[in-house]
Amino acid sequence: MAAMGRTPPHPEVSQFDFQQVLEALVDPVRRSIVAQLDASGVDIPCGGFDIPVSKSTATHHFNVLREAGLIRQYYVGTSRMNSLRRAEMDEMFPGLLDALTRQPVRKT
Repeated sequence: MAAMGRTPPHPEVSQFDFQQVLEALVDPVRRSIVAQLDASGVDIPCGGFDIPVSKSTATHHFNVLREAGLIRQYYVGTSRMNSLRRAEMDEMFPGLLDALTRQPVRKT
C-alpha cells in the first residue's frame, strides 16, 4: 500500500462546505472529471481523463475537487488514482451529484 506521506489530505464528511463544493463544480473541466468518474464506475488515474487542459492545469483541478471533498486520491505504484466520493457527497448533499451528472457538460 502507498506510504502515508504520498497520500494527500482529504476533508472528513463533517468538514464538507456547500459553498466550496459549488465553487469546485462551477468549472466545466472539473464537472467533466466528476462526470467521467461517475460514468466509469471505477477509479481513474489522473492521466486517464479526457480533459482539454495541460498536466499542470489538470493538477490544479484535481486539487480543487479533492479539497472540496468530491474526490479521493491515492497512489497505486506511481499512478495517482481518483475516486468519486459519491456516498459521502450523497450523505451531505442528497441529489447534488445526481443533478450534476444528468446534465451534459459543455466543453469550453
